[in-house]
Amino acid sequence: MSDMEEYRGLFVTESRENLDTIAQALLTLEECEDRETIDEIFRSAHTIKGASASMGYMKLEKLCHSMEDLFDLIRNGKLKASAPLIDLFLACTDQIDDILESIDGGGDDTGHSIDDLVSSLEAWTNGGDGGAPANGEPENNGVDEARPEEAPSPSGSGDMYVVGVDLVPECSMKDVRAMIVLSNLEEIGQIVSTKPAREEIENGKIEAHFEVVVQSEAGAEALRAAVSGTDIAGVTVDLDAPRPVQKPQKKPEEASQKSDHHERGREIKNLRVDLHLLDQMMNLVEDLVINRGRLKQIAQKNQIKEFDEALNMVGRSVADLQNLMMHIRMIPLNHIFNRLPRVVRDVAQHDHKEVEFVIEGGDTELDRSVMDGLNDPLLHLIRNAVDHGVEPPEERKAAGKPEKGLLRLSARRDRDNVVIRIEDDGAGVNYEKVRQKAVSRGLYTAEEAATLTDDQIIDVLFNPGFSTADTITDISGRGVGLDVVRAAIESLKGSIKVESIRGKGTCFELVLPPTMAIVEVMMVRINGKRCAIPISNVVEVAMLKSEGIHRVGNSRVILLRDEVLPLYTLDDMFGSFQSGEVLVVLQYRSKKCGILANVVEGQQEVVVKPLSALVGSCPGVGGVTIPGDGEVVPVLDVNTIV
Repeated sequence: MSDMEEYRGLFVTESRENLDTIAQALLTLEECEDRETIDEIFRSAHTIKGASASMGYMKLEKLCHSMEDLFDLIRNGKLKASAPLIDLFLACTDQIDDILESIDGGGDDTGHSIDDLVSSLEAWTNGGDGGAPANGEPENNGVDEARPEEAPSPSGSGDMYVVGVDLVPECSMKDVRAMIVLSNLEEIGQIVSTKPAREEIENGKIEAHFEVVVQSEAGAEALRAAVSGTDIAGVTVDLDAPRPVQKPQKKPEEASQKSDHHERGREIKNLRVDLHLLDQMMNLVEDLVINRGRLKQIAQKNQIKEFDEALNMVGRSVADLQNLMMHIRMIPLNHIFNRLPRVVRDVAQHDHKEVEFVIEGGDTELDRSVMDGLNDPLLHLIRNAVDHGVEPPEERKAAGKPEKGLLRLSARRDRDNVVIRIEDDGAGVNYEKVRQKAVSRGLYTAEEAATLTDDQIIDVLFNPGFSTADTITDISGRGVGLDVVRAAIESLKGSIKVESIRGKGTCFELVLPPTMAIVEVMMVRINGKRCAIPISNVVEVAMLKSEGIHRVGNSRVILLRDEVLPLYTLDDMFGSFQSGEVLVVLQYRSKKCGILANVVEGQQEVVVKPLSALVGSCPGVGGVTIPGDGEVVPVLDVNTIV
C-alpha cells in the first residue's frame, strides 16, 4: 500500500464535491455568462488537478489541466461559453466521474481513455471548435463505447446459497424477525437477493416463508446457525449454481447519444456531519448507558425471565451503539502530527540546528474530545525537544554524535490507553543545572537540593515558571512550559512521564485514555455514602484492622508491604467516621495514599458529567455520575486528594 492509499477516500469525496460544483456552474454558465461562476469553475478544476497530481493520477490531472486552460480563456474574455463548448465540458465531467468511481473501487485512472477529450479541449484552446459535430460533442465523448448497464452481480467471494426460512405461524412480528435473519446473514456473507424483495419485507409484506440468496465463504452450517433462533420453524440451505451475467448488446443509435451518465445512481458513502450533532448523539448514548444500568437493577430485583431476555437484547444493542459512536468520534493522530514537521523545521532554523524528524503510528486514533486538548501540549514538547534537547551541530560533533540530531514522535495502543512518545538523542537533562536553578529560585536549600534523586529533579522541571534557559528568546526562557503541559494532559485524564540519560537524550511519554466520555470506576461506600473512584487510580484494595493504623504527629499512616502510606478518612466530604475496615490504595504520579471505606460495591462503566456552574468548584470531586438506581454519585478527583 502506498503512502497516499489512506487518503483515497478523502480524495474521492472532495473531488466529487468539486465536480458537482463544476457541473452545476456549467449549467448556470449556459444561461448567463457570469464572472463569479467562471471563477468558481476554474477554482474547482484547479483543486481537482492539484489533488490528482499529488495522488499520482496523471490522466485525471491531464484532463483537468486541459479543462483549466480552456476555462482560463473564457475567464479572460478570449472565448465565449457556447452550447457546444458546454456540452464538451459536461462530457469531461462525466469522464472524471467515471475515473473517480474506479478510484473509489480500489482502482486507478489508467484504464480510462481521455485522448479524444483532451484533443477536443486543446483544439478549442488553439482557436478551433474541437472537431465537434453539430451537437458540440467530440466524435467519442470519452465514454467507453462498450459500457452497457450490467445486471447486478455479487462482488465478493465464496459460494452462492439459497437459504429458505420458515417462521412459526404464531410469530406476531414476522417482518422484524426476517430483518434480524437478514442482519445475521450479512455478518458472514453478502446478500444478493431476497424473495419477497427487501423493501416488501421492511414494509411488513411477508408471509411465514421467505428465501435469501447469499454469497458466503462460511459454509452451509454457519449459515444455518446464523438463521436459527426464536420464532424460526425450519431452515434449508441449498448450494446455488452461479448465474451468468447477461450483457445486452448496445444498439447502434445509442453510441451517438449523449452520455447517460447523469441517469446512473451513485451511492452516497460519506456524509459531513456537524460536530454539535455528534456531541448530541453522544449525550443520548450516554443516557442510554445510564438507563441500561437502571433496567439491569430492576431485572435483578424482579427476576422476570422474559424481561431478562429482552434486556439482554437491548443491552447488546446499546453496547454496539456505544462502540459505534465511540468509533465515529475517533480521529487519527495524523491530524495533529502532520502539522509538526513545519514546527521542527522553523525552530531548528531559528536555533541553527539540524534535526531529522521521524513520525510513527500516526494512524493511531483518539476521541475528538481528547484530540482537542492535545495539540498545545504536543506543540510545546516538540519545540522543547528541538530547543533544549538537540545540541548544535558543533557540540554534537565534539561529542562524537552525527551533526544532525534525531527527534522521534511515535504513538501506539497499549491495552485501553494510547501512548505517545517524544524522544530525542540530545544532551539529556542537566541535573546539576536544574539543582542550581532550584536553589537560586528558592525551591530548595543547597542541602536539600544535594539529596534530590534524578526522579525528584525531573519533577522540579514541572514547577510553575521554572526554566533552565539562560536567555529569553522567542522559543523559550519565559517559564511558561512543562507545568502547563502537565496540567493539560491531566485535564485529559492522562499522565506524563520523563526519562533522561545525560548525553544520550530525553523521552517524554504521554499516556492518554482513548476517550473521556465513559470511564471505568470502582464504586465504594464511605460512611454509608456512595462515591466512585476512577479505576486507573486504584492500586489495590485490602482489609485493614484498627491496630494497623499509626499516628505520626497529627497525621495517620499505615505500613503496607514495607511502604508507609498516609491514610485519609475524607471527613470533610463524607462526615467523620472511624469504623472503615476496607483500605483502598490510590496513586497519582509516584505518590500513594490510602482511604478508608465501608464496602466496595464493584466496578462498572459510567458516564462522568462535569459539575454544574451553579455548584462551582468542589475540591476532591472531579464530576458526578448517575448509576442505574438514579442516585447522583460524586467521582473523586484523586489528583487533588493525593
